[in-house]
Amino acid sequence: MLSVGEVAARTGLAVSALHFYESKGLIRSTRSAGNQRRYARAVLRQLAVIRVAQRMGLPLAAIAEAMARLPEGRAPTVADWRRLSAAWREDLDERIRTLTQLRDQLDGCIGCGCLSLKACPLRNPGDTLAGQGPWPYLMGGGTGSRHD
Repeated sequence: MLSVGEVAARTGLAVSALHFYESKGLIRSTRSAGNQRRYARAVLRQLAVIRVAQRMGLPLAAIAEAMARLPEGRAPTVADWRRLSAAWREDLDERIRTLTQLRDQLDGCIGCGCLSLKACPLRNPGDTLAGQGPWPYLMGGGTGSRHD
């Protein structure tokens, strides 16, 4: 078993980060007789997986969901990593497609600079309310009438 300080030293994470991850259910500890946190060595590999997932931009909720599917009390195996990374790869590929599309639209706007409410795909993508008039329907939580 490792103390919180030992885990922090081995991983380069702040003690507060370890406490935060634990509060979000990403890692688990037990308590010593003196009520100090103790972590199984498996937490080192779990933290490595969490850090990689965070670098990929995954939200903590998605990481917590994935970590909850792993068997408790042991380090993730190669098979575990393959399963997790395959699922995350799909999400990452989708975000890459979205960012590539946004980049390409931005390239088209560089010379324009119009940010038109009617035509600009960056400023007003998929505007479905434009046909109802120029006023803001969804701003301020009103009833959707022009005079809210």
